[in-house]
Amino acid sequence: MKAISLKQPWAGLIACGAKNIETRKWKTNYRGELLICSSKKGIPYMSEPYHLPGPPELYKHGSTICLVNVVDCVPMEKKHEEDARCYVYEGAWAWILENIRPVRQLPVKGQLSIFDVNYTYDDLLIT
Repeated sequence: MKAISLKQPWAGLIACGAKNIETRKWKTNYRGELLICSSKKGIPYMSEPYHLPGPPELYKHGSTICLVNVVDCVPMEKKHEEDARCYVYEGAWAWILENIRPVRQLPVKGQLSIFDVNYTYDDLLIT
């Protein structure tokens, strides 16, 4: 399964539906299902779940967080800022995400770029 690591709180904001555009300084041609994982380190001043939307467990570090579908990747524009939860910055690409759904939280070691994880759908299924 293809995965990507995001720092918290960005991964949790995607999982709770408050963010449906991920931004990167690199373009991807990948389209399809992508597992959102949280990196072990977050952004210190923004990582306390008590002031973020959704349940605190969405803001866990070093974990699988949710599945999404990447449906497009376009140069970021002003119109993307609200859904990306950030301002346009130089060289930014907007990854358009749909079909966001929670998964069982399992440990994961993040990597740069899009990477493969050995978890299956059965592993990630919330029962």
